[in-house]
Amino acid sequence: MEDSATAIIDSMRKYFGNDQRRIMHAMKVLHYAKQIQVAEGGSAFVVKAAAALHDIGIHEAERKHNSTAGKYQEMEGPPIARKILGDHKVSEPDIEHICRIVANHHSAKDIDTPEFRAVWDADWLVNIPEELDMADLQRIELLINDVFKTETGRKIACQIFLNK
Repeated sequence: MEDSATAIIDSMRKYFGNDQRRIMHAMKVLHYAKQIQVAEGGSAFVVKAAAALHDIGIHEAERKHNSTAGKYQEMEGPPIARKILGDHKVSEPDIEHICRIVANHHSAKDIDTPEFRAVWDADWLVNIPEELDMADLQRIELLINDVFKTETGRKIACQIFLNK
């Protein structure tokens, strides 16, 4: 499955083309998601594939809806992810699981698996510096306690953002 995950990551890079910002974001999320998965459990393959593909719908969201809003990414991402995964002969249960993660990575409404929680927390670890004033430690601490779904994700966030 490791070769499959690597091939899916390569497909994500190819899909995003010259969009280094999106590629780097996916690779950072992948980095943290792997750490969280090792500590929290779940399928390493599903976590790697979902982390690599979680924002795969962002270009279609921009094209169709003139927006990168999460709800549009959640709508547009799964069909693209399904095609990439199918091209790599991923099993149907894994395709379904990965697509559910992609379809809920902003809303967290229809899934709560160890793999989803790893990708969710990893995405927050990457997004916090982009979305919050890093000097507002009280707000960051509240956010960490409120949105993180794994103990490992919370620990990493506290180490990175609060020096705890």
